[in-house]
Amino acid sequence: MNDEKQPLLLPDADGHAPTLPDWIERADGPPVVGFRIQSRQSLAHEVDWHHHLRGQLIHVESGLVTTRTEAGDWSLPAGCAGWMPPGVRHTVTLSGALHGWGLLVAPDAAAGLPARPCVLGMDDLLRHLALRVVDWPLQDTLAPAQQRLSQVLLDELAAATPRALHLPMPQDRRLLRIAARLLSDPADPRDLPHWADWAGLSTRSLTRRFRQETGLSFAQWRQQARLAESLRLLHDGQRIGEISHQLGYSSPSAFVTAFRQCYGLPPARWLQRGQAASGLASPAASG
Repeated sequence: MNDEKQPLLLPDADGHAPTLPDWIERADGPPVVGFRIQSRQSLAHEVDWHHHLRGQLIHVESGLVTTRTEAGDWSLPAGCAGWMPPGVRHTVTLSGALHGWGLLVAPDAAAGLPARPCVLGMDDLLRHLALRVVDWPLQDTLAPAQQRLSQVLLDELAAATPRALHLPMPQDRRLLRIAARLLSDPADPRDLPHWADWAGLSTRSLTRRFRQETGLSFAQWRQQARLAESLRLLHDGQRIGEISHQLGYSSPSAFVTAFRQCYGLPPARWLQRGQAASGLASPAASG
């Protein structure tokens, strides 16, 4: 896998490169550096495996970011912030016209933050503190008041509650083959005995090992994988009927029921809530 360091720093609305030259790979300077993410166009592409010296917190206002690490996948929809600790290898897939902001956290300052990647809920205090930092000019040193505010921001980040948007990946090579095949074709209808036979395992061994390594049953993992993919398809503007067919659900209503049970809202309302928060119009995804 390519191990080049490719920062998630996107062009601004006019197509110009962002003005954050080397901060993502610098341990010196301010403990936290902020930037904005704005793109009028869909950025449905993947940034290959890479890592950074600084940790990254990416907050999405519209669009969807999906991050893959060796421990699993995280979906980052509107209203959430994804934390990537310093030095952790990951890929990034971007879907939809992406708007939001981010923070680059120096390694020393990140010591009190989660040691593993996660999705964090953002309350009003945390969001307002972060936006203050995002609006600061880039500078090598901070004024005393800025230093104090940065420390409060880091304290609030350390106390933020993780969100359940993680798809853990198994480590056993046979289970990993199954997981990779299901991620590439979520609609694959084969049941547990078929997958066990395909991977050269007994049904009992597959069931036991899958739960041991992911914390989920095989059926729960497949459901979560399908729903994570549905977030990307929704942000790409596909309709409910199309999504349910692509993901292997028996009907659109079956997909909507599963989505509501996982995310608390039906797909169209869930998407509209994120877009309302960013002031964007809703696409015709409710079909």
